[in-house]
Amino acid sequence: MATTTSTPEAILDAVGGAENIIHFTHCATRLRFELKDASGIDKAAVEAIPGVMGAVPQSGDRYQIVIGGAVQSVYDEINNLPAMKSQGGSSGSGQSDADVKAAARAKARGKNALVDAFFEYLSDSFRPLLPVLLGASMIVAILAVLNTYGFIDSSADIKDQPAPQLVAGAMYRSVFYFLPIMVAYNAAKKLQIDPWVGAAVMAAVMTPEFAQLKEAAGTTCVRNETIQSDLCTAHIFGVPLQLNNYGGQVFVPLLMVAILSLVYKGLAKIVPSNVQMVFVPFLSFVIMMPVTMFLIGPLGIWVGTGLGTALFWLNDTAPFVFSIVIPLVYPFLVPLGLHWPLNAVMLANIANESTGRVDFIQGPMGAWNFACFGATAAVLALSLRDRDKVMTQTASGALAAGLFGGISEPSLYGIHLRFKRIYPFMLVGCAVGGLVEGIGSMLGGINGVTTTTFAFTSLLTIPVFNPMWLYGIAVAAAFATSFFLIVTFGYRTKEERAEALAAAGVVEADATAAPAVTAPATTDDDEPADKPAEDPKPALAPGAVTEIVAPLAGTVMPLNEVEDPVFSTGVVGQGAGISPADGKTIVVTAPAAGTLAVAPASGHAYGITLDNGVEVLIHVGLDTVNLEGKGFDVKVKQGDRVTAGQELVRVDRKTIEDAGYSLTTPVLITNTDKFASVEVIAEGEISSDAPLIRLTAL
Repeated sequence: MATTTSTPEAILDAVGGAENIIHFTHCATRLRFELKDASGIDKAAVEAIPGVMGAVPQSGDRYQIVIGGAVQSVYDEINNLPAMKSQGGSSGSGQSDADVKAAARAKARGKNALVDAFFEYLSDSFRPLLPVLLGASMIVAILAVLNTYGFIDSSADIKDQPAPQLVAGAMYRSVFYFLPIMVAYNAAKKLQIDPWVGAAVMAAVMTPEFAQLKEAAGTTCVRNETIQSDLCTAHIFGVPLQLNNYGGQVFVPLLMVAILSLVYKGLAKIVPSNVQMVFVPFLSFVIMMPVTMFLIGPLGIWVGTGLGTALFWLNDTAPFVFSIVIPLVYPFLVPLGLHWPLNAVMLANIANESTGRVDFIQGPMGAWNFACFGATAAVLALSLRDRDKVMTQTASGALAAGLFGGISEPSLYGIHLRFKRIYPFMLVGCAVGGLVEGIGSMLGGINGVTTTTFAFTSLLTIPVFNPMWLYGIAVAAAFATSFFLIVTFGYRTKEERAEALAAAGVVEADATAAPAVTAPATTDDDEPADKPAEDPKPALAPGAVTEIVAPLAGTVMPLNEVEDPVFSTGVVGQGAGISPADGKTIVVTAPAAGTLAVAPASGHAYGITLDNGVEVLIHVGLDTVNLEGKGFDVKVKQGDRVTAGQELVRVDRKTIEDAGYSLTTPVLITNTDKFASVEVIAEGEISSDAPLIRLTAL
């Protein structure tokens, strides 16, 4: 009887089953796996699963699968599978998220561990809120469009707004107003205390009763002309209590939960276990609610207001400089996770009257995001041209997440940080976008591009920025600049591109690639023959069996054990890996007579079109292209004819190993599709002239 495998089941099976999962979580678009062994994952098979937008192997045994907007439901469905439940849920092996990250932090030393812990605290307090923030920002975007075209008046007093508009306002304010409670919940969960206790403490200062203290006897209010607001102080048993509106605040819950965790864990140690369920929350409320009202709340407001006001002053004083600096800084903050504090400042700006309840950081930040997306679009265009299936899939998924979700991480981690040529071009795009905003601000007599909501800078949220026309021109300029530069100058080095082209079976008709064919056959009179022979190459004749010898001595390993997913998944072609034999010098030779289609100056890779029709790729080491030829004594050049056993390169083992690169050498048949079978016939140790691979033609 035929069976149907669901998407969650297929994904779980593709990553090696629940027993192979150490840790499992998700972000805004991707499933994130920490695996015991990721070497056996077939990337092509993963990406063929319905609902999967792409797969992104990462360092070590980490693996990401791009799902898109449905990531939460797929994540939940995977966790609800019987196999996952039997293995301890999302932790797979039973390790919690905190355990996994604690182990990672334990590898750090000194002050870096504290810094890492701080930014991890910020990140994990906000990251789960990304979907709801994105959803709310879309409602704001729709309202902004309606306001632009005169269907509604967002500036009208709340009592004058029609009921539908009030309902729509409630729909997005449910997120932004109650954001402190949500942040408190996540922060408490991160610090391993009852998250509902953290949420309840924060909620205490957002109740109608707390707001009503403004009307209580003894409360005094003073008009602050600087921020155009009344500052009110109540008196509780003679102690002054500053009254603030905590809607949308983020610094307060972060500060509060950090202190609450110490109180909660301290109480858990001294309160008898049989009554902890009641008295630990009770005593936490009794201690932390007053402390939050009287001390932490005002302090958090001051911190948030101070940071926002300082940046507001800079933007007001030098908007031109501000517009350029922000997009140039973000490309370095995001990969390190250091952008979260600025995100917190954005939210604080929107919540504070001192900044006019507007944020001025997101506008310049949009220039960075669209420069990033322009770079990704360029990579997609070039990968389509080069028929690079792996990069096409990676770039298309990342571009969709960026343009429609405003999420840059798939582009950064999947593409930009892998190719060192991208960042300089992308930074030019950032600078151009910021420059446009800065010039537009000066000419228009405004203090930069602003917004009244927290928005993911995507195509869909352009209407929330003011002035929209300036923001639209700026992000378009940033996008176009990055796109143009990368399409024009490329994102790979010549060596990297030649290797990718060879892997895809493409040969260029310029100087950077080998000729597609050898010189035409000639007659005795030096006249070109009318046409090449029609007979197929010997190895390609139907049913022909051909053996390819090893190009170097060493130990044979299965291809799926090679620690590079580009090779191990068979995307480039089938074959084997060879770990070179001991010795100061590694000698790599041609396995048979043929023509060098790829032989970069770096000496790390050789694509040979053998005379018998077999196309072989020998990749000496992993990521060794980064050495730019150091340690490689190259004996041939691209386009050369080689004979069986002819030396291609001599490699200095110490140089490669000292640089931290693996010497594992994949030997691949790049025209695998021409053969019915590609069989590795050698095991264990092998000499440089011993049979390695047996091919049977179709």
